[in-house]
Amino acid sequence: MTRRPLALSAALSLLVAVGVLAVATPASAANLLANPGFETGTLSPWSCTGGLGSVVGTPVRSGARALQGAASASDNAKCSQTVAVQPNTAYALTGWVRGNYVYLGVDGGASTWTPGAAAFTQLTVNFTTGASQTSVVVYTHGWYGQGTYFADDISLDGPGGTGVPGVPGNPSAGTITNSSIALSWGASSGTVTGYRVYEGSTVRATVTGTSATISGLATCSAHTYTVAAYNSTGESARSGAVSATTTGCTGVPATPGGLVVTGSTGSSISLSWVASSGATGYRVYEGTAVVATVTGTTATVSGLAACTTHGYTVAAYNASGESAKSGVVNGTTTGCSVPPTPTNLRTTAIGNNSVTLAWNASTGATGYRVYEGATVVATINGSGTAATISGLATCSAHTYQVTAANAAGESSKSGPLGITTTGCVNTGLPKHALIGYLHASFANGSGYMRMADVPSSWDIINLAFGEPTSVTSGDIRFRQCPVAECPNVESEADFIAAIRAKQAQGKKVLISIGGANGQVQLTSTAARDTFVSSVSAIIDKYGLNGLDIDFEGHSLYLNAGDGDIRNPTTPVIVNLISALRTLKARYGSNFILTMAPETFFVQLGYQFYGGTCSGCDNRAGSYLPVIYALRNDITVLHVQDYNSGPIMGLDNQYHNMGAADFHIAMTDMLAAGFPVANTGVTFPALREDQIAFGVPAAVSAGGGYTTPAQVQQAVNCLVKNQNCGGYTLRGGTSPDFRGLMTWSINWDRYYNWEFSNSHEPFLNALP
Repeated sequence: MTRRPLALSAALSLLVAVGVLAVATPASAANLLANPGFETGTLSPWSCTGGLGSVVGTPVRSGARALQGAASASDNAKCSQTVAVQPNTAYALTGWVRGNYVYLGVDGGASTWTPGAAAFTQLTVNFTTGASQTSVVVYTHGWYGQGTYFADDISLDGPGGTGVPGVPGNPSAGTITNSSIALSWGASSGTVTGYRVYEGSTVRATVTGTSATISGLATCSAHTYTVAAYNSTGESARSGAVSATTTGCTGVPATPGGLVVTGSTGSSISLSWVASSGATGYRVYEGTAVVATVTGTTATVSGLAACTTHGYTVAAYNASGESAKSGVVNGTTTGCSVPPTPTNLRTTAIGNNSVTLAWNASTGATGYRVYEGATVVATINGSGTAATISGLATCSAHTYQVTAANAAGESSKSGPLGITTTGCVNTGLPKHALIGYLHASFANGSGYMRMADVPSSWDIINLAFGEPTSVTSGDIRFRQCPVAECPNVESEADFIAAIRAKQAQGKKVLISIGGANGQVQLTSTAARDTFVSSVSAIIDKYGLNGLDIDFEGHSLYLNAGDGDIRNPTTPVIVNLISALRTLKARYGSNFILTMAPETFFVQLGYQFYGGTCSGCDNRAGSYLPVIYALRNDITVLHVQDYNSGPIMGLDNQYHNMGAADFHIAMTDMLAAGFPVANTGVTFPALREDQIAFGVPAAVSAGGGYTTPAQVQQAVNCLVKNQNCGGYTLRGGTSPDFRGLMTWSINWDRYYNWEFSNSHEPFLNALP
């Protein structure tokens, strides 16, 4: 809703109503307001909202000072004063105002306004107090978004109340000697019997006027005073403080401490600090320039441009000299608009453990924040447009965004930039690999194939499958297909010899654990340790290059409340992570680790996460903490883009298996990273070279068969950003995309090698 001044007719009706009520004549004519013409040079005892009021020397109606109110789009710069009055008594409030839409009135009562006054114009409000009313708040203000107004010579005529007096004006120090400090202050509103000068909680002087001299002080001693007014009813609140130091100092004062910004406007910044013993005054610096000299412990630096940042220090001085400067404090004037989003985020240097980023400056920015997911990893104060992120793991993938900020807020995040630190181990794989599963322990409907007969087009051969002796034992066993099922099975010696021959050609042979029928739940540390020892025994016996995790069904799940992929608590997750780390450490950096989760266990986590969602399947997204924990150890993640229901992509659209858009959207989620549903945690992007996707080799191999043309359309989109069918890549292009996985080599042979004959030359031709 947009705020506007009252309609003129409504304002006139209000004035008529006020005229009807305010028929009494004030019992006596006396201005009850303190500092009515702002001649003290300060606002006190007036208070203004938003720090938008100030005392100016021009324009004025009379005297040398007037009030200036800088109304903004969100604050009308209301300046008010509380005054003691008598019940059932008529009063007249008058004031001279200038500017657009200036108001004069009483809180909870009458008011008047002018829509525009090029010169000072008098406004008058007559009102009568209520039967038990003993105080009123009088005010003047502008209107939202209408600019600056001025007010002068404000008067409230009528008899003063017998309530507690108003707060005196802030005291100022006058003549200072070795043993005394002279003070003066603005008078309080209302009925005043006298004033008490306090140092801390101790009364140092009681006077009837507005000045006092505190004597008997030690040479070169620091003091801070406040003033309260009193009458027969009681005592006012205390004024603001003034600090002063007696003369006669023989040494330079200590450096002031506690410098802070206490407020800011569109043209000023207010500061305060802790007094220094022996100081007779203070100088506020911006760089080497003195911008304020004061005797107290506060200062306001004025005449500043809107939405600008300034760094200040303060030094104390006396007759002996000046202290060292304090530490710097930064302040920013108001009037900012949120800066635009930074552009051209880029890398300027990448190392094993660090990356240096740069970006183009945003107009109006006073600083920048670099994000990895939802975490701020670098903050730059000032105009700098570069940052170095250190402490990163070797060969680790990261995605960064940058925002610009100022006093008004923070811009939206820039587009993501994915990087990989250097130091990656050469796995011996081609840039774009063909990956397939070999039915080594069973025939399936496609028939058995000897290891020696696997064509050289396959770069990674996953032996399917190693399976547990029971679901929770962790004891993994692998055996070749029995002769009864596979009459043409080779001997174990020939099988091992064929593995060695493939490895001599540069191929990688892995044991794949799990599969559709091999449920593996590492529910205990004992099962974890058995898993490590039994898998190691298989790898060692056959001399394999690594391990593929193909946990399906109910192998992985999340306990209720397990909602942070970075710190999982469910035993089957925690124990699997520990086991895989142990195997990786045992076999070293050349150990190949791949995973083949279904979309249900990975991409579905964007919508539903099993540890936090109510009523959903607790397996949803359950591979995510495993992938996260091993993100720097995984060689290839090839999600099964088959046997899947519709899955929502980062475009917030559902995608169905069997077409290019499904593979594009699902794979882009791994390249971009994504927020995990209902957790507040982001699954980070993987390195390009870690990402592949899996499809059935033929229509009989599984649901979601995709024609070679559609598969290659998806790869061209991911690698070259070509022919994406209207989909926008959130993770950017992936020229190092690892390749394609299929179930299975056996089914590919059964269908006359359609998969490998189509895709091996295609992958080899990619840049």
